[in-house]
Amino acid sequence: MKVIVIGCTHAGMTAVKEALKVHPETDITVYERNTNVSFLSCGISLYLSNEVNSLETMLSETPEHLTELGANVKIGHDVLKIDTKNKTIIVENLETQEQFTDHYDKLVMATGSSASVPTVKGVDSFRVQVCKTYEQAQTIKQYSKNNHHIAIIGGGYSGVEMAEAYAHTNHQVTLIQDGPQLLCNYIDLETSDLIVASLRSHGIDVRLNTRVNAFEPTEDGKQVNILTQNDNMLADFVVACTGFEPNTELLFNQVKLDRNGALSTNEWQETSDPDILAAGDVCSTYVNPAKQKEYYSLATNAIRQGYAVGHNLFGHQYRNTGTQATTALRFFNHTLATSGLTLSHALKCGYDADSVTYHGLHRPYFMPTNGKIDIKLVYDVSTRKILGAQFFGDFDLTQSANTISVCIQNENTIDDLAFIDMLFNPHYDQPFNYLNLVAQLAIEKETPISTQK
Repeated sequence: MKVIVIGCTHAGMTAVKEALKVHPETDITVYERNTNVSFLSCGISLYLSNEVNSLETMLSETPEHLTELGANVKIGHDVLKIDTKNKTIIVENLETQEQFTDHYDKLVMATGSSASVPTVKGVDSFRVQVCKTYEQAQTIKQYSKNNHHIAIIGGGYSGVEMAEAYAHTNHQVTLIQDGPQLLCNYIDLETSDLIVASLRSHGIDVRLNTRVNAFEPTEDGKQVNILTQNDNMLADFVVACTGFEPNTELLFNQVKLDRNGALSTNEWQETSDPDILAAGDVCSTYVNPAKQKEYYSLATNAIRQGYAVGHNLFGHQYRNTGTQATTALRFFNHTLATSGLTLSHALKCGYDADSVTYHGLHRPYFMPTNGKIDIKLVYDVSTRKILGAQFFGDFDLTQSANTISVCIQNENTIDDLAFIDMLFNPHYDQPFNYLNLVAQLAIEKETPISTQK
């Protein structure tokens, strides 16, 4: 069987390695238009803050290793067209400009996503950049060396991480968000308020409810004027972190797309053409608590989908188990971790949803060092099922978010979580773990349901 993989992203790389693991005789050709493979863009902020010195360390795979495994890797080759009826593609060698045709029995779309570019006047100025790729990260790093005031447009994960990175390098930082809160896809307003307060306490100018209308370079070209509906401000350099868009243009009008423009796939990661599979940022993913497909650009989704594709090329082996969109963010010694739906998202999905918030210490009061913790737990009132949680504190809370992810996927209730067995050691938690305690708050808020049979 001849397999063509377009894009050596996290998803593409994982699919190739799994396919060759189970069927090493498979003829696999990988086409990647960039000169590097599997770039971990999540580490860009670490590079900009000088915590990581080299972008090369963020390349999680090499063409040479994939070649050793048995793949035919074509770096610097751009796929120009896909003909799904004849199962052919047209490819251009970007070094020689030579074009040629290749054919496939199965095609894997792992083309990832690109940074969204704001559709406002002046966005094409060299003083306005986006940041997603290896090359873009290099450009922004170079610009930041000679510019002091950096404005970041967009209050998602990328924007917040970049704002913190530049605060560490003693830049003047302005973070501009067009809505009333940060990270609106992952947290509710009160959790956002905690993050905003922390960013401002470290000198970052956070401007909420501020929509950018245009960018205008100054006459001397040394700065850019940012025009908003509230006022105007000058900055030396702008980084737009306004989200990501799936790279699906090669299959427009050939396979089904979801409403967000991403490729629509079934539980086996097959598109509407069963000989074309997709994984990663190019496709939507099923969000378990929302009970619908949504678009989340997450590496964890990409590698799980890539794993499934690598096996499902040879028949239905692994179903996509969906996602809870579990994420985490570390900034200024704080940890934010989330899993599942926010309260506002749950209500939009039609749930009879409510929430409780726990404020406390994560260890017993007698411990010489301790840390505060804030947890918001979202649940369905009628079924008592857990729908989501948000954690904020001064220590590592990430495994608690992972625990909530398991609870959501297994459709556990607040009653299950309130008294589930968890370890106690004064170095790590209270006699009742904070997950037990926040669930007990939910039970106290609702009419208890007996677990006795």
